[in-house]
Amino acid sequence: MNKKYVVRLTGEERDLLEGMIRTGTAAARKLAHARILLKADVSTAEPGWEDQRIGAALEVSAGTVQRIRQLFVDEGLDAALRPRPSRRVYGAKLDGSGEAHLIALACGDPPAGHARWTLRLLAGKLVELAYVDTIAHETVRQVLKKMSCGPGGGTSGASLRQPAGSS
Repeated sequence: MNKKYVVRLTGEERDLLEGMIRTGTAAARKLAHARILLKADVSTAEPGWEDQRIGAALEVSAGTVQRIRQLFVDEGLDAALRPRPSRRVYGAKLDGSGEAHLIALACGDPPAGHARWTLRLLAGKLVELAYVDTIAHETVRQVLKKMSCGPGGGTSGASLRQPAGSS
């Protein structure tokens, strides 16, 4: 075997991984990584499986197998079992000024033909007034909940309801 990252599990590590798989109580990704490490292990009497074979058996890519091998060798068992942290950055859709405009709208009179503001009406009005390019009604709900403000002078935001039949 001419691999740069060779997995050699200790007896304790092997027992831990086998126990984890046996109980099946860990996250699915963690269990998959445990299976990869067990198949790649060369410390037993039989040689470790090739990346392609492990990938085919466990329905993961060979690149995933290689990455788990590398994590195990470079950083240890915990790093190989832990999911990668997300690199995605979530920016706030509304800044302080946008939140102030939303609250002013929600606490003001609803548009003609409506008895009260709905989350979707508020979201549409924010776009119409060009405070944001797009915004989801769920974002509006979260901002109003955070601010403990609702239309009609209420403080819970409970009077904002989804129209019947919408989601």
